[in-house]
Amino acid sequence: MADEEPSGAFDYPPPEPQRGFIAEWAVTIILLLFGTTNLVQAFVIPTGSMEDTLLIGDHLLVDKLAFSPSGPVSKRILPYTDVQRGDIIVFRYPVEIQQTFVKRCIGVPGDRIKLVDKQLILNGHAVNEPYVYHKTEYIDSYRDNFPSEPNVHVADSASDMLNNHMVNGEVVVPPGFYFAMGDNRDSSLDSRYWGFVPGANIIGKPLIIYWSYDAPTEALSKPMISMDHLLDLVQHFPSKTRWRRTFRLIRGYPLK
Repeated sequence: MADEEPSGAFDYPPPEPQRGFIAEWAVTIILLLFGTTNLVQAFVIPTGSMEDTLLIGDHLLVDKLAFSPSGPVSKRILPYTDVQRGDIIVFRYPVEIQQTFVKRCIGVPGDRIKLVDKQLILNGHAVNEPYVYHKTEYIDSYRDNFPSEPNVHVADSASDMLNNHMVNGEVVVPPGFYFAMGDNRDSSLDSRYWGFVPGANIIGKPLIIYWSYDAPTEALSKPMISMDHLLDLVQHFPSKTRWRRTFRLIRGYPLK
């Protein structure tokens, strides 16, 4: 189960897709037919930090092979890729690796990142982010003008980022690490608050929504299904299932 912070749609056609439509579906079918925990893993989204791209109650299959190092034979069969800016990634939360987060990769090693009045500035230029959702109109001095002096508690790893990886008012992503943020930009516990994502923590790439059910965070955050949630499923399965989201492929959005 994907766990995120306490507290666009997928139809963005990338100009240079990492995988073609046929390749995506081919990998999906292979994983569904032959997948094990070494190939594919199921997660559920319990919080709203990736709205409206991923909703609370979206059940995902995650391709654990997408970012794996390729071998001499496997590289000819499976389309391995490096993590790209704009990819949605699943990873172990750096502060507590027992938890699993789902966010969007905003910066790769060497990238310079800052936010000015909610606008992402990547490597010196403003970036169009059609997937971003802003729930609040006010400007927060740290959240929306990042990096700056934190006005909330941040993890030690974020303090290290702010103290040791800033150049000319921008955060610079170090080798072997990534910078991730939620699409629900105003309500996401992300790299602004706990620092970089180590490459070794990345589990894979969400591939498809196999089921989406309208349930509250409380029901989805528990390690075991509760009786209340089970009863809700029995009573409201047809009406609360988001049928239009079923079997949607999940794609990133290239950032340059």
